[in-house]
Amino acid sequence: MARTQGSRAEITGPLIRDEARRLFARQGYAAVSMRQIASAVGVQAGALYAYTPDKQALLLDLLESHMQELLAAWSDVPGDPLARLERFVRFHIDTSLDHPDAVFLSYMELRSLTPANFARIATLRSRYEAGLEAILRDGVAAGLMRIDDLKLATMALIAMLTGVTNWYREGGRLDRKRIGDIYWGLARGAVGAD
Repeated sequence: MARTQGSRAEITGPLIRDEARRLFARQGYAAVSMRQIASAVGVQAGALYAYTPDKQALLLDLLESHMQELLAAWSDVPGDPLARLERFVRFHIDTSLDHPDAVFLSYMELRSLTPANFARIATLRSRYEAGLEAILRDGVAAGLMRIDDLKLATMALIAMLTGVTNWYREGGRLDRKRIGDIYWGLARGAVGAD
């Protein structure tokens, strides 16, 4: 099929991903058709298939690239577990606020993945969660944190931090720095740090 006049692969491909991410986050994966994505991009519906085999592959690509970018951006630095936890808290909040639609999809549309695709995303998520769990484990071993269940604490902290995307609005009462400070205090309390 010929490319729509005036379209360019290096522009159209990212536009498809951006519009699909936006539409999936606003309306839900099941409610969005490939025709709607094409319309939002300004191409014929058939043109989408030059960039993705189907809607499921597009969702997998969005979720997988988000997790890979998250893993590539986060790096733990050996040292004081509390300092490492603070870096994680601030990193997770900043990244979540920078990519709210990607974060929303990563939590709300896992249910829309096929079992094989779900397993791929779950593997990536487990790697990210393991990074936080290692920080918490080191904090407990150093006597700086009191945690009854490391896995549960890991999941609870990530859920708390990710929740910022549900209510934060740029220009609101609290700026990002203040939100980071408050969440850092909440995280310290959650892990029993003095």
